[in-house]
Amino acid sequence: MIKNRREQFPFQFACAALAGIVFLSGCASTPIVAPKPTGWIKDEVADSYVFAYPLVLMGASRDAAVGTGPGQAPVNTLRHASALPPVGAHNPPTPGIDTLDSTAWLDVGDEPVIVVLPASAGRYMDARALDMWTNVLWSTGSQGAPRATGSKAQAVAFAKPDWKGDLPKGVKRIDAPTRNIWLDVRIQSNGGRDLSVIRKLQRGIRVVPLSVYTGDASAASVAPRSMPADSSASGTPAEQVAALDAKGFFDRVAQLLPDNPPSPADPHALKFLSDLGVKPDEPVELPKSAKDAIAAGLADGRTRIATPPGNVLSSNGWSWFGDGVGNYGPDYALRAYAAYAQPGIGTKDDEVRGSVALDSDGHALNGANRYVMHFAPNQVPPVRGFWSVTAYTKDGALGDSTPSRASVGDRTGVRRNRDGSIDVTISSAKPRKATNWLPAPRGDFQLVLRLYAPKPEASDGTWQPPAVVQQ
Repeated sequence: MIKNRREQFPFQFACAALAGIVFLSGCASTPIVAPKPTGWIKDEVADSYVFAYPLVLMGASRDAAVGTGPGQAPVNTLRHASALPPVGAHNPPTPGIDTLDSTAWLDVGDEPVIVVLPASAGRYMDARALDMWTNVLWSTGSQGAPRATGSKAQAVAFAKPDWKGDLPKGVKRIDAPTRNIWLDVRIQSNGGRDLSVIRKLQRGIRVVPLSVYTGDASAASVAPRSMPADSSASGTPAEQVAALDAKGFFDRVAQLLPDNPPSPADPHALKFLSDLGVKPDEPVELPKSAKDAIAAGLADGRTRIATPPGNVLSSNGWSWFGDGVGNYGPDYALRAYAAYAQPGIGTKDDEVRGSVALDSDGHALNGANRYVMHFAPNQVPPVRGFWSVTAYTKDGALGDSTPSRASVGDRTGVRRNRDGSIDVTISSAKPRKATNWLPAPRGDFQLVLRLYAPKPEASDGTWQPPAVVQQ
């Protein structure tokens, strides 16, 4: 919770006293003015950075993805991944190799935008839509779909809350508190051999403005907008945000706020921003006399977003998000850390993603060693969809293993022991005897365990992933 730490110190006026006793009436000495404290500025800069970090990160992500250049697409236009990420890929960090993604940035400022999903014909497919504050507006996971048998055909319309009009029959309305929405549709992949099936499903996904969907306008007449290019931007969106100084960061906040008000509305947090000179769509003028306090607050804010809050689950060296992820309410610390650690993460019903970089003795995982993860029969990841574990470099890149063999899970032929338990062996060199071998990078590495369409026990603390034990 953001707390107001502003301190008030009134100006003090005094007349000199002789020997500390005699008061000279009529003293005309100049009043002594105590310097205004700046501690409140440091605290409010840090609090405001944590509050607004997800918005600024989403803004940078949108600007990087929307356009006509390589790897970009205009708003309200799908971009389909056509192949699994190559060896060495690290953008985004720890890229998934279990699914192919179809993504789009929606703009609902002029009219609703309709998203149509085809039936997945028994294949795992999920979709999620995030507002500009990283809250999940809608997802197929929240509907309790039986993911193991695929998902049904459906259509949803994202509209501004004050939009008034009629939607076509069978289209579900979702109110969008922000003008822009990030859509991600993920389709399970079994490797290169079934890309044709995935591409057929991708062609069945539609993203269209309402007027085009109903035939009242042509696609050509509703030209998708592109974002203005920023020639100064370089690096990933997260790297771009990390490189901003305080004025650059809060300038972005002021630019983004008019179309993307916070949800839930928080006048207290907006008051903090206003105290600092940050107002929607106005030039930002930070307090000029508090440069040191502003710099200290910025540093504190950066540290806080990278620090796991107390309600992140952890056990056996692993950490993962619990029930609060995706629907944050006023939990700004969790929201900022989730945006920092797992950008685009859905709700507890969409996915649980755990990570570990240390073995059971607290030593860094290294491909020169051999490790075993032993899933007891009652410890196998609880899912309605499927699960996998993947090894990455310590920086989050795919190692030199080929993508088709870089994960182990229940869709890759994992074999159980006679008692129903599962042993996964992790090393850079293939062991002579290992039924479930996970190739690891040669140096230090990390593991990511993904549970697609997890059951409730995966996020309520009753289930825990096993320790990674060096052999």
